[in-house]
Amino acid sequence: MTEERPNRLAEELLSQLSSSADVYPQKIDWARDAILVIALGRDAYRTASFLDDRILTPTTRGAWLARSKVNEAARQVAAPRPVHFIFHTGHVGSTLVSRLLDETGWVQPLREPLPLRSLAEGGDVLGQAESLLSPADFAAAVELFLRLWGRGYEGTRCTVVKATSSAGRAARAILGPHESVQAIYLNVRAETYLATLLAGQNSPIDLRGHGAERIRRLKRQLGIEPTPLHAMSIGELAALGWLAETAAQADALHGHGARVLAVDFDAFLGAVGEHLHRIAGHFGLPVDAGFAERLAASAALTRYSKAPEHAYSPEIRAQVLADSRARHREEIGRGLAWLEATARANPAAGAIVDQFGR
Repeated sequence: MTEERPNRLAEELLSQLSSSADVYPQKIDWARDAILVIALGRDAYRTASFLDDRILTPTTRGAWLARSKVNEAARQVAAPRPVHFIFHTGHVGSTLVSRLLDETGWVQPLREPLPLRSLAEGGDVLGQAESLLSPADFAAAVELFLRLWGRGYEGTRCTVVKATSSAGRAARAILGPHESVQAIYLNVRAETYLATLLAGQNSPIDLRGHGAERIRRLKRQLGIEPTPLHAMSIGELAALGWLAETAAQADALHGHGARVLAVDFDAFLGAVGEHLHRIAGHFGLPVDAGFAERLAASAALTRYSKAPEHAYSPEIRAQVLADSRARHREEIGRGLAWLEATARANPAAGAIVDQFGR
């Protein structure tokens, strides 16, 4: 990323921030109390599967700005569009749904923006001694990003933020003070989740890497004292992931059920047009008689959404799941047994498993 003539570049980007979505707040550093803003065009938003550091290149134009200056610019955004969210439990078609909504031409897509992860992390310690943010600071930061995410282009009816799975724990903090925000929450049943996760080559690294944070969440939200991380098998870690992310979904539904539409991904694939019609209506998008049929026939359903150069489809997914169930039968069984034992020992976990797991 280039920062030549940093003062001049920073002034240029700041001057455009309130009026143009071509200047994007890419990340926030709480310790520096600063936000990295970069130049990013409309096509780049639609192409990106992840709005994290992978979008940065040696030619990216960007500069760090004081959060106070970005906050002032955000307050000057004229009539920001509504901002809605795709939350999800992970590996449940969230990127596919985001790309299908892109095809309406009415949506400004933001897929996995880093600041949303930072807000989730900031919310974890809010009110505790180690928090760098007061509750008022945190609320102001949420408002700042909602206003900047609400900028769009000609024809944009709303922005749809596709979250990272672990950022779903921030749903209530975002929905609570902002009644215009709507969300969907994509999920699958526990056995399907385990088979999906265990099919991935890098899943052991991913599951171990997120394990500690998920244990902390389950202790805080449900009062669970899980098996020590070092003693858990890979199937049990996958079950831990399902429970932590589904608990976040249950929390969002409990607090804001009318504004959070739960969508089972297997049911979605069985009736794509019907579910897209519901999702579009939930987000306030206009739908005509042929809306669902057009999107149900989209080529996006034949490609891997995170890397569209690769073929993928519901049929390929079914084959992958069948292979994973055969190869990982023992670990899937261990994970489901851990989940059932946890459900018996903890009534709150049992309610989640009963509602979403079986």
